[in-house]
Amino acid sequence: MTTKAKLLAISLDCADPRKLAEFYHRVLGMDIQHAEDEYAAVGDGTLSIYFGRVPGRKPAAWPGDDKQFHFDLLVPDVEKAVEEYVALGATRPDFQPGVTDEGVRWIVLQDPDGHLFCVCPARS
Repeated sequence: MTTKAKLLAISLDCADPRKLAEFYHRVLGMDIQHAEDEYAAVGDGTLSIYFGRVPGRKPAAWPGDDKQFHFDLLVPDVEKAVEEYVALGATRPDFQPGVTDEGVRWIVLQDPDGHLFCVCPARS
């Protein structure tokens, strides 16, 4: 039998750990656990997101095959959340595979360092 592990944290390389910690603190409501120039973290007591400074880091092109991961976030109102996240520093790329003639299924955004995340409607 395989030893089961508990996920402690997700670590993101970035140019500005403090800035990204503040962004995800505002978006996810997680506490800022640590913040300095080289390293920062947010968490909720169960899961943390760590941010480590990597000078010269370049985000993957979107759309593109170099994307390694993305977050899917559930919100009660997608358009309102997107507006708020853009005001906090996210950007909305032109390519939106979740927006069709039938409506909005999800919207892709990039955080201030270029990591992708999808804003998805919470299901009732």
